[in-house]
Amino acid sequence: MIKIRREVCGYCGACVSVCPNGALELIDAFLTVDNDNCTNCGICAKICPLGALEIEDEKPL
Repeated sequence: MIKIRREVCGYCGACVSVCPNGALELIDAFLTVDNDNCTNCGICAKICPLGALEIEDEKPL
């Protein structure tokens, strides 16, 4: 699962353009995540120039 640190995010869209599964979307300068499509590959977190994205491990119920 992706955690967005909104206080850091500059809403540049770099992460959206590299997501291989289309799990990220930038709508009206607001970044959204479709966690059903996210595979936790980490590409978005690596490409983010501000370090606003973090990959969180799923926790067992």
